Amino acid sequence: MRMFVRLVFGLFVLRAAVASPRFSRQVDLDTYDTYEVDLDNINLENQDTYDYEDGLTIDDPQIEIGTLAPPDYTYPEKEVEEEEEEEEEEEEQELPLKPQLVPQGSGGSGVLMGPDTQKEEGLLPTTPKTPQEGAGTVEGSVSSELPEPEEPDEPDEPVIDTRGMPTCLLCTCLGGSVYCDDLKLDSVPPLPKDTTHFYARYNRITKINKSDFASMNKLKRIDLTANEIKSIDEKAFLGLPNLEELVIRENHVSQLPALPETMTLIDASHNNIGTKGIHSEAFKDMTALLYLYLTDNHIDYIPVPLPDSLRSLHLQRNNIQMMHEDTFCNLKDFNYIRNALEDIRLDGNPINLSRTPQAYVCLPRIPIGDLI
Repeated sequence: MRMFVRLVFGLFVLRAAVASPRFSRQVDLDTYDTYEVDLDNINLENQDTYDYEDGLTIDDPQIEIGTLAPPDYTYPEKEVEEEEEEEEEEEEQELPLKPQLVPQGSGGSGVLMGPDTQKEEGLLPTTPKTPQEGAGTVEGSVSSELPEPEEPDEPDEPVIDTRGMPTCLLCTCLGGSVYCDDLKLDSVPPLPKDTTHFYARYNRITKINKSDFASMNKLKRIDLTANEIKSIDEKAFLGLPNLEELVIRENHVSQLPALPETMTLIDASHNNIGTKGIHSEAFKDMTALLYLYLTDNHIDYIPVPLPDSLRSLHLQRNNIQMMHEDTFCNLKDFNYIRNALEDIRLDGNPINLSRTPQAYVCLPRIPIGDLI
């Protein structure tokens, strides 16, 4: 650009000299380094020569202006800069690519390609390999420094002091029914005098005393399922004139106590009642008895005589090995039929029912059990 300005200015001076041959003056310019324009064929009247401070001389004014062309000019500084940039690019291309590890979880594939991205080993932390599920721990693996969250301590079970507490505050009383289920009771609490149904299932009661149900004249049902009862006083239930249902299943009872004649349901399944655990003719006078369940005990005989009212007798999974032909029927009266007894379960006992075919002639259905 600087050279072009010089050339234009020189042409301007030349045109002025051609138009006015007698005009001459010394032009004061800043600097003209080393470039010279010779005009050989210009005829001036006074043959004046114009010398410029930068060394430009005009000798021949007859040269055509349009034939002048700017000399080739290059900027050495720019070329040097371009050469340096090209050298830097070549050096970058020649640098070897070193694979560098990237910590897992950074979003990459685990290998970072680039020159000198990590000059010293250990600058970038690495995450240890996690063993696959089901595999054992790998030796040398680095465990996480984060502490494992501690499991919250389970709150201690509240200890309920039932001594002196009114029963209806400890249990739930609805009309004549008292519900004391799952309260971790170790004994029968005092009951209101008008209680008709008492439920104390899933507790820790170990013994039934004679005084627990004394003077409970309205009590009809007692359910003590799933306790830890081992003994029951022989007369614990005899003083209950209206008792109809007794459920003491899933305990540790070995002796069935005496029961009033008003019973309609007795369930003593899943206990330890054996050969001597049932009184002789214990159910004979229970004329209203409908359901007798003695499953999963150690009884080795059928407790006869059974009342005619009985509908269901469950003795499965005991140790009964034999049965008499008059166990259910009256051999002296062939017209006798027990229509009520429709459900007899003897399966799970070592008894062959086919050996006593005359024992079922009065029954509406054959007992369930092994026939071989």
